[in-house]
Amino acid sequence: MSMAVKKDLSYVVDKVRSGERLTLEDGMILYESPDLLTIAQLANEANLKRNGNKVYFIQNMYINPTNVCEAKCSFCGFRRDPGAEGAYTMSPEEVLTYVKERYTEGIQEFHIVGGHNHTVPFDYYLETISILKKNYPQVRIKAYTGAEIEFFARITGWSMEKVLQELIKAGLDTLPGGGAEILTERYRLKMSPDKASTDQWLEAHEIAHSLGLKTHATMLYGSIETLEERLTHMIRVRELQDKTDGYLVFIPLAMQPRSKTASIKRRTSAMDDMKTIAISRLMLDNFPHIKAYFINIGTQLAQLSLHYGASDLHGTLVEERISHAAGALTQTALTIDELVWLIQGANRIAVERDTFYNEIKVYE
Repeated sequence: MSMAVKKDLSYVVDKVRSGERLTLEDGMILYESPDLLTIAQLANEANLKRNGNKVYFIQNMYINPTNVCEAKCSFCGFRRDPGAEGAYTMSPEEVLTYVKERYTEGIQEFHIVGGHNHTVPFDYYLETISILKKNYPQVRIKAYTGAEIEFFARITGWSMEKVLQELIKAGLDTLPGGGAEILTERYRLKMSPDKASTDQWLEAHEIAHSLGLKTHATMLYGSIETLEERLTHMIRVRELQDKTDGYLVFIPLAMQPRSKTASIKRRTSAMDDMKTIAISRLMLDNFPHIKAYFINIGTQLAQLSLHYGASDLHGTLVEERISHAAGALTQTALTIDELVWLIQGANRIAVERDTFYNEIKVYE
């Protein structure tokens, strides 16, 4: 076959089935193909080979200690300037009170994400996690994105390694996947110019992995990025995973419009959501899990995605604010019962997990 002949989907299907790694060009063939069901079948096979029929979820609680942020990312509805209407910063004691009022037995993880608040010292960030660790030693603390690690290095004048070492001492267990957005400089200069560069975000995770932390990776898709840029993003995290094997899961996040009343044309389509989950599974052959984030795509599509390569439905959350500040129309939380119902409804086995995918309970 001459290289001039456009490769079709069967070429990619053969590559996947023979265990060959996909290239950016292969990813483009998948994105450009209208044959969603073949792509789904391929991703489903790849997932079943890796995870069997099990689909994971966690009992977790979201905590957003502050919405004050020095960065002005164009997609964010959550951030506020210091002193602006609606701006808040909870003290470590207030964070503890917030948790005490909402905590239920069985919560495995506190997921902490907030603004890059430059009006408080780095100690504030350390105390926020150490007070939780002291009061809830059994709960894992998933806090501060790779972009926040770079921000902390800037405000302290320390290396990212020292910042991470101090956070680990205070009780940090894992980094969330946020702050990645799209890992190309064209995108970041337009959408998040005040935040860590592509290389800095990846470096923060590489250092975290070298210090023994397992971490998460996200991709915020559905705005100005090209399909090539989405695939470049996947390839960048795949290359780091080859090197460190430190990532637990990849989480494609559908961009939310800035307003709840936005036209459906401002939201990602179901086709794009399903295709992106499936393509993530096929491109990221070295990631254990792909997560379907019901907060952004809704519970119906999240359930469907379990046949499109996803093996994780995230968690109970308790109260999600960031996507909802940006116009998400979905539920802010789900009960265990509802998560199990969604998973079993997709003919999968529901498994409650901890942060590191250790099984806590299998729902037969």
